[in-house]
Amino acid sequence: MSVSPVKRQRMESALEQLKQYTVVVADTGDFNAIEEYKPQDATTNPSLILAAARMPEYQHLLEEAIQYGKGLGGAEDEQVTNVMEKLFVNFGLEILKKIPGRVSTEVDARLSFDKDEMILRACRLIQLYKDAGIDKARILIKLSSTWEGIQAGKELEEKHGIHCNMTLLFSFAQAVACADAHVTLISPFVGRILDWYKENTEKKSFEPSEDPGVQSVTKIYNYYKKFDYKTVVMGASFRNAGEIKALAGCDYLTISPALLSELSKDSSKIKPTLSVKEAKASDLQKVQLDEKKFRWLHNEDRMAVEKLSDGIRKFAADAIKLESMIKEKMFSANNGN
Repeated sequence: MSVSPVKRQRMESALEQLKQYTVVVADTGDFNAIEEYKPQDATTNPSLILAAARMPEYQHLLEEAIQYGKGLGGAEDEQVTNVMEKLFVNFGLEILKKIPGRVSTEVDARLSFDKDEMILRACRLIQLYKDAGIDKARILIKLSSTWEGIQAGKELEEKHGIHCNMTLLFSFAQAVACADAHVTLISPFVGRILDWYKENTEKKSFEPSEDPGVQSVTKIYNYYKKFDYKTVVMGASFRNAGEIKALAGCDYLTISPALLSELSKDSSKIKPTLSVKEAKASDLQKVQLDEKKFRWLHNEDRMAVEKLSDGIRKFAADAIKLESMIKEKMFSANNGN
């Protein structure tokens, strides 16, 4: 018995409907999840790589990176840095086999206030991908959205043709500065904004349309479209499916496997809530920022200041854990020889 087109449409999952309005990106280092949900792109970060590197099925990627680092030689810390970079690229290479689009690979968060070193590391990551036969067009380099990170992104885009994904973005000031820097993509963190408001205000639950993270991304999206910025807005760090549905129509949304699974089993109707037409009609005013104005405007947003510094610390802590794992595998084995 055939199913009518109308009924078939009703049976489409929320995830399939969402893909009609928004590019869906998998926020994971787990290749199995990528295969299952078939996203366009994928993003990784130090926390996701750390989790994946602990899984038995991915030990071969870690071992290969260690052999690479040993082969380059140098002091212990230098070898570990080389292994870390190669490990991130190894995961990126495997992910690229599963997706048609791009993978985001992150520069060490401990460099978030060092523009020149971020640029150097980004170029090294791109070279590792090039050595493996991957064109830089398929890579987004993730940088923290500090002033220094944004300026590193600007230089990488303009002088090196390297596309950047500005992460740990919480304030409107960060979004405006990224647009002015003409970076390829930004990742405003919806869920972490919600976390802060739950912890620091009396309100403990929010309807999706009232969610402060959703409202932040909506404002950024409207600003970018109203003033014709080409930078892509990719909502990230979701805490629930309601936040995702409330941002249908956003350029990109990067979603964890757990929420991808929930959306794939949800048959509720999805319709776009963000649109270029509505953005053009918004009453937002153009903002002019130099470094001083950026620092002041960002500093005025207590949530953004706290979540940016907290995010950098957390990614740095997971990078240190990953380094410890690598050191143990590299040098404790040597001691046993």
